[in-house]
Amino acid sequence: MIIWVASYPKSGNTWIRSIISSYFYSEDGLFNFNLLKNISQYPASKYFNKEITKPGEVSFYWKASQEEIVKNKKDIFLKTHNALVALNGRYFTSESHTLGAIYIIRDPRNVITSLKNHYDFKDYEDAFNFLTNQKKYLWDERKKNDYSGFQFLGSWSDHYKSWIHNKMFKILLIKYEDLQKDTYSCACKIIEFILSLKGEKIEINNKKILNCIESTKFDLLKKKENESGFSESVSKNKKKRFFFYLGPNNKWQQKLSSEILSKVEKQFKEDLEYFNYSDLSGNVN
Repeated sequence: MIIWVASYPKSGNTWIRSIISSYFYSEDGLFNFNLLKNISQYPASKYFNKEITKPGEVSFYWKASQEEIVKNKKDIFLKTHNALVALNGRYFTSESHTLGAIYIIRDPRNVITSLKNHYDFKDYEDAFNFLTNQKKYLWDERKKNDYSGFQFLGSWSDHYKSWIHNKMFKILLIKYEDLQKDTYSCACKIIEFILSLKGEKIEINNKKILNCIESTKFDLLKKKENESGFSESVSKNKKKRFFFYLGPNNKWQQKLSSEILSKVEKQFKEDLEYFNYSDLSGNVN
């Protein structure tokens, strides 16, 4: 059965996968980038036995491919940015294929700054349009007409709602800000959730989880990328964009103009209040 590690882009998915992969796929809990191969992206070409040449066409094969995944693996972690929605009358996943999911949420005022860097937008207006586009989707543009990696996002708000309000399977919601503030408690919560999904009554290995936390600190991940590169980083117009960019130093208070900040807070007013993000700004009233 599948355990999803799901999020809107630039919300901390890689950090969560780093912790999970170092705990479950290493003996000592020490992280390296190769461990992330144990939590691959879905959808992707390797999960389909035919060419997918049109946006959204992959939805016709979600069910069959996940049936193959479940048949071949007892339990498997998969990363996705896909919203938990139906396309072409086909739902992204179901309780027949899914054991549960971990969903990472992040303050959209910081998501927007990360989006701007990652996709090399010319300004925050482009990043805001990305964040609010209800028909937004992703695919690897370098693969031209190969849409096997097509992921439907929708808007930031619609995306998180599609996952955390679903009734098909259990969801663990993790706030990126909580992960920053108390990594140990959040990491323990994640491991305990996974063990409970699997029905395994095993005590957490405290030494191992401490190694996971220490070896996945942002500065270390950034250093690893600088030294050996990172396959998930994006290069645009031959300009290298670092995946691990600002991390804890990504503070919207220092980066967003009052105009963009006002637009984001107006657009996502109810969402900011729902997650108590309004506590971080006096502008959401």
